[in-house]
Amino acid sequence: MRGARSLATCWPVAETLWWEAAMEEPGLSGCPLSAKTASFQDAVRTLNTLQTNANYLEMVKRKRGDPQTQLEAMKLYLARSGLQVEDLDQLNIIHITGTKGKGSTCAFTERILRSYGLKTGFFSSPHLVQVRERIRINGQPISSELFTKHFWRLYHRLEETKDDSSCVSMPGYFRFLTLMAFHVFLQEKVDLAVLEVGIGGAYDCTNIIRKPVVCGITSLGIDHTGLLGDTMEKIAWQKGGIFKSGVPAFTVLQPDEPLAVLRDRAQQISCPLYLCPPLQALEEGGPPLTLGLEGEHQWSNAALALQVARCWLQQKGYQDAGELKASRPSLPGQLPLAPVFQPTPRMQQGLRHTEWPGRTQLLRRGPLTWYLDGAHPPSSMQACVRWFRQALHRCERPDSGSEVRVLLFNSTGDRDSAALLKLLQPCQFDYAIFCPNLAEMASTDNADQQNFTVTLDQVLLRCLAHQQHWSRLHEEQVSPDPWSTPGQEQDGPASLLLAPHPPHTHSASSLVFSCISHALQWITQGRDPLFQPPSPPRGLLAHPVADSGAMVLQEAAAIHVLVTGSLHLVGGVLKLLEPSLSQ
Repeated sequence: MRGARSLATCWPVAETLWWEAAMEEPGLSGCPLSAKTASFQDAVRTLNTLQTNANYLEMVKRKRGDPQTQLEAMKLYLARSGLQVEDLDQLNIIHITGTKGKGSTCAFTERILRSYGLKTGFFSSPHLVQVRERIRINGQPISSELFTKHFWRLYHRLEETKDDSSCVSMPGYFRFLTLMAFHVFLQEKVDLAVLEVGIGGAYDCTNIIRKPVVCGITSLGIDHTGLLGDTMEKIAWQKGGIFKSGVPAFTVLQPDEPLAVLRDRAQQISCPLYLCPPLQALEEGGPPLTLGLEGEHQWSNAALALQVARCWLQQKGYQDAGELKASRPSLPGQLPLAPVFQPTPRMQQGLRHTEWPGRTQLLRRGPLTWYLDGAHPPSSMQACVRWFRQALHRCERPDSGSEVRVLLFNSTGDRDSAALLKLLQPCQFDYAIFCPNLAEMASTDNADQQNFTVTLDQVLLRCLAHQQHWSRLHEEQVSPDPWSTPGQEQDGPASLLLAPHPPHTHSASSLVFSCISHALQWITQGRDPLFQPPSPPRGLLAHPVADSGAMVLQEAAAIHVLVTGSLHLVGGVLKLLEPSLSQ
């Protein structure tokens, strides 16, 4: 293999090796800058030195440490930062994990409680455009000034207490940000903190907390198998690791086997675990609930958020927490059902006003409609496909001219990209575009975009593999559309096929670009009124498919672009389409 060139791709992924962080290479920061003179970008560049370079990361993958010791290491970092685990009890924490929808559930929960006039903290990952998005106060990313101040205060404190003889003198990227979130929330005196688990639960560095007020587990699925295990039961065991004795916990309907694992985990430590009734049960007898996030899969997330928020309010002595309806008895041997209650007007307001960029998000720009969803596990991709096709059904058809569908895709880590692409096939895309999670080829001016955990060779080879999977799927002519209703004619009125449809094959209509900017330049053909980059680089359209496709896109009456497979990819697209997010 050629030399491992460090790549400034979008968003650090070092946290995927969260329980191996004790072996991370020390940061190459040199002499730290003065907190008084350093800029926000200086802080982020220094933060990026806590990433692990690609070669070292490969060695770490082959030689894993004991995950339990990593929690102990995190407690030591916390102590070196000037806090004890007991100090975190003041944060009145809501702890959320799961495979699908944990970020959306956190967003719903935070917005509901903010509707009660509470000052909220919210820690999440990954970020889409700027790293400060991960630490929010009252729903807004902390300011660049606040980030810079707290970053240098924590960084210097850890620098002063590090042991140069140790191989882990500074915490890794995700651990550092977790520590920083704790400090920010305590210093800003939030009334509560919503913590989204990074990966798993049992050994995630957020799990050093002793006494959350309430915990929640969203829908489970297969993801991060190299870290969490290759079965739903193993993954459920990891997720159930956030349960604490005597702390109420809630989950949504799960397959029987992983649900049994969660139940056993809860019983072993005397954690009261409840199963959330569906959202429709809470709507009965009251006004229909409106969600700020699109997609049927968000109903489950909203149902969990309502139960978690109500439990928090009750635990803290609030009276206006929703009037109980007639309770539904639990079946013998099953989890007890969470209460069915009437959501209060403030809860309804919170659900309605929830925003969570990059998840079932629509942007309409001239003839282009962007459908942004960072789905990456297979079950999330199924939900994404349902949402995309339903959204297409609802949109107005142009009076004349063609409509074109474009897929912009990437996936990272140990995910099965072939399986994800197979789920996307029924969408009948005209063009499939693959590119790395790299906003622009030269991103050194924006430290938020730097990532040293992968190489340019690796990510480009991965994109070429995606293209090959896509071509093979077409050639295999796999089974009929699993999303269509049996007996429906493919060209019938309920079909989601676009017409007129250019006569070409998927294998002949896929392209790989070296960065997101080049991909967007080709897709938009200058027709997005807000995305107006410099003229495309020489040779960008020097491919027959790119050349002929450009003509199709220039003449289309409507262009529908689904961006999916990776939240990092979605973030890179948002960075270019919405420049204000970078300010």
